[in-house]
Amino acid sequence: MKKTPTPKAEGVVTRGTTGINRLRRSDRWIVHDRTIGRAISNAADPLIVDLGYGARPDTTFELADRLAAVRRDRRVVGLEIDPARVVASRDGVSFARGGFELAGLAPIFVRAFNVLRQYPENAVDTAWSRIQSGLAPGGLLLDGTCDELGRRCAWVLLDAEKPLTLTLAWDPFDVGQPSDLAERLPKALIHRNVAGEPIHALLTAADRAWATAAPHAPFGPRHRWAAALEILRGQGIPVQPARRRLRDCILTVPWHVVAPV
Repeated sequence: MKKTPTPKAEGVVTRGTTGINRLRRSDRWIVHDRTIGRAISNAADPLIVDLGYGARPDTTFELADRLAAVRRDRRVVGLEIDPARVVASRDGVSFARGGFELAGLAPIFVRAFNVLRQYPENAVDTAWSRIQSGLAPGGLLLDGTCDELGRRCAWVLLDAEKPLTLTLAWDPFDVGQPSDLAERLPKALIHRNVAGEPIHALLTAADRAWATAAPHAPFGPRHRWAAALEILRGQGIPVQPARRRLRDCILTVPWHVVAPV
């Protein structure tokens, strides 16, 4: 039988910066998110792709370890467009050269962190569509960004057709107010944080709620943020409730709340 050729890798080589435990906040959220959990648990083939893992595959192995709590038989493949970064398979994780075409794979879940941040804004929709077209039925894509130490993070969760949610997550002891995360917004939103845009309105409302919740500060930033979330809910902002006690401050809203004008 003739072997099907691997598709040409689509995309450009990025800086490849990475770090041990850099993506811990998004990993914790991924493991406990109901939508992702259902998709992976119900998949005929629990194939996960870590797209653009960078100069070292540390975060790919971490993702594989953490997703074992969702499904022990999950398969994880790390893809890098730079052939020099592709390493040998080990510890049950495989690696290959690939980009937005996903090396011809059909994963149920794709994580692409700090990849599109290095592309122009007008390239986002095309990249999203290309990845979405390669997902398995019911598959999901997580496009995110974070700072160098993973203390400030933001990501968009998408299905095969559209963005679903935006999440902001941060170290409670590293951020003065929610709008400090503006510089780490995903590429689809980072240039939209201006008056008149929904993301600007959300960050402004979050800052005001944080300020209003100041009387809770003696109990710590996590307790104060929980109070701020209740204020946001009272204002009609559909904040997604947490499923568990959180180490991070997290704000998740439906995409329509922040979709660019």
